[in-house]
Amino acid sequence: MMGVIGVIISLLLLMYLAYRGITVLVLAPILALFATIMSEGTSAHIMATYTEIFMKNFAGYCKSYFPIFLLGAIFGKLMDDSGAAKSIAHAIATKLGKDKAILAVVLSCGVLTYGGVSLFVVAFAVFPIATQLFREADIPKRLIPGAIALGSFTFTMTALPGTPQIQNAIPMPFFGTDAYAAPILGIVAGILMCAGGVTWLMYRAKKAAVAGEGYGDHPDENTNDIDTSKLPSFVLAIIPIIIVLVLNYVLGKTYYPSTDTSYLKDYGTALGKVKGIWSLIISLVVAIVFTIVTNRNRLKDAKKSVNQGAIGSLLAITNTSSEVGYGNVIQSLAAFAIIQNAILGISSNPLISEAISVNVLAGVTGSASGGMSIALGALGKQYLAMAQANGINPEVLHRIATLACGGFDSLPHNGAVITLLGICGATHKESYKDIGMCSVIIPICTLVIVLILANFGIV
Repeated sequence: MMGVIGVIISLLLLMYLAYRGITVLVLAPILALFATIMSEGTSAHIMATYTEIFMKNFAGYCKSYFPIFLLGAIFGKLMDDSGAAKSIAHAIATKLGKDKAILAVVLSCGVLTYGGVSLFVVAFAVFPIATQLFREADIPKRLIPGAIALGSFTFTMTALPGTPQIQNAIPMPFFGTDAYAAPILGIVAGILMCAGGVTWLMYRAKKAAVAGEGYGDHPDENTNDIDTSKLPSFVLAIIPIIIVLVLNYVLGKTYYPSTDTSYLKDYGTALGKVKGIWSLIISLVVAIVFTIVTNRNRLKDAKKSVNQGAIGSLLAITNTSSEVGYGNVIQSLAAFAIIQNAILGISSNPLISEAISVNVLAGVTGSASGGMSIALGALGKQYLAMAQANGINPEVLHRIATLACGGFDSLPHNGAVITLLGICGATHKESYKDIGMCSVIIPICTLVIVLILANFGIV
């Protein structure tokens, strides 16, 4: 029992101290070893636990997903520096007009994140356009973070099939799936999240209008008008995104269709486990090369953009790898058997159990990718075995995992939420209610609906 208490205290400290600004790179190993001592007592082998469990799994996660983090960050940086991201956002905003300012911001973010651009790049690219649209429509500025969160943190991150975001890549090795797993469930979930979030934000805007609240006076606002003459055309800007989505689909469905892949046994793997990752890597590389070649005159220094993107990916991958190492240390403890039985005992249905465990751990860690990685690393094999025993398609496990990681992850201590508020110059008090509704409440309600549909055999 003492071990279980130690694990719980460790998790709570991870959440609290991360919220207080201490890096997970330091917290994760310290708190993992704290839980080990609490669970194992004097028999705890601290150094062996650190080097042979924490660091071994840290390295294993890097090996599997570093290319996605690296290429995604480079692609996002190039889309930003070339002006392609701003071109897409500006074109959508212009087409829809100020009367549909909220929808324009949501769709701009959605198109960019669905194409593989990181949510941080999207927030920086879209915010100046959002301020212009909201000011012209006299919609309170405090609603901008909610609109950006809806377009970046929700349906394009976890729901829509084919999204190259890391949250959609993590389940692939566990379940032998690709980025387009459970397409019907994903599309339904995406529509529900987008429609629900836009409806909420429009309701909030109308309520503010009735109360006489407009855009507001923001003397410290520092946004510059966009010089569209220096931006690439919308068609040229959107092609790299189309490349990522289409090539990823084609490769994921047809990769080595008639070629002997038995050689993979020598590497200790099988095509089904790596095909999804390989397809995504190739797609991003092609999109990166296309972006550099077609924007060589707009990119002031392509080498610098690539280098900055690569360096920027390091913190993201090491943070998530630390959380994975932490999760695997917890999994190795005797006390975890009690926690595991409690989680699996919540429901004999692996979909429900998976949804709860992923959501809770994403909330505790404040990270969608980190929470899902911990949950699947600890229980992925059990969920797959339970699903196969119940005739459940592994693609459904994939989609439920991605949807579940996008719920409690966006609680107030989430790093992306804090960064978004900083970019927009807003506070939790002003804007978190709308962020929370769009990226926590509505996604969780959507997850419940999808679980019901999945239990009727819809894939």
